[in-house]
Amino acid sequence: MKISRQITATTAGSAIELLAAQVPELAKARLKDAMQKGAVQLLTKPVKRLRRAQSMLNPGAQLALHYDAELLQRQCTPARLLFDQREYSIWFKPPGMLSQGNEWGDHLSLMRYAEQHLQPARPIFLLHRLDREASGLVMLAHNKKAAAALSKLIAQQQINKTYWIRVKGQLAADLQSQAVIRQSLDGKACESRFRVLRYDANQDYSECEVQLITGRKHQIRRHFAAVGHPVLGDPQYGKGNKSASGLALQAIALGFNCPLTRRQQHFTLPASYYFDVLQSGL
Repeated sequence: MKISRQITATTAGSAIELLAAQVPELAKARLKDAMQKGAVQLLTKPVKRLRRAQSMLNPGAQLALHYDAELLQRQCTPARLLFDQREYSIWFKPPGMLSQGNEWGDHLSLMRYAEQHLQPARPIFLLHRLDREASGLVMLAHNKKAAAALSKLIAQQQINKTYWIRVKGQLAADLQSQAVIRQSLDGKACESRFRVLRYDANQDYSECEVQLITGRKHQIRRHFAAVGHPVLGDPQYGKGNKSASGLALQAIALGFNCPLTRRQQHFTLPASYYFDVLQSGL
């Protein structure tokens, strides 16, 4: 069942009573669960998620409910805090987890998980994203100063992001020697630099290490599909690249000169979180 509805309060009262009256097809227990999972928004400026069922609303208050029963029942592997630098932190985002929520909820997002589990509790600012199907390192900031400084580094392309991928087939010698894919995406210049780590002739795939010089949406996935070597397990780009193991793309390293401490920082994904280890269930 999917329901998307905007509701306006005509009298003062609690959020749950307003929702129950306007969405009678859902029991209060389901509405409360949807609120806890971020599927109800208070349409203020800025828009806020409304989680407390007993929150009091004044006449004229507007709520938006985006209810997807199947989505709200989904679960995924928990995220893991790997490096806590106080003003920012580095997390392992597992496959199947969003970087941030959307109007349909945020219970399967890294931001919400960090809000609930980071100790001591701190504000959460998402600095960059990783595709839902992908896994690996994501950095969060914990105050406005850190968020602004680190976001500036990202905008200036001064954070080195390294990815591991497994792609269909063996890359041609001339492509390997070029070691770069330059193809405009969405009308903007893009560059992905790479090196081949190995080729598995038995299963006909290549493993590559990739560095993004630009950061367009799905850049790695789109670039390698464009040259005929789609990422294995990619449900959106390429043909003949299905994989029961999931999307073979991981963010494995972050390196930058920290603007807060003026020290060079380098964070690497621990071996226990590598793609093959995850697929084996360890």
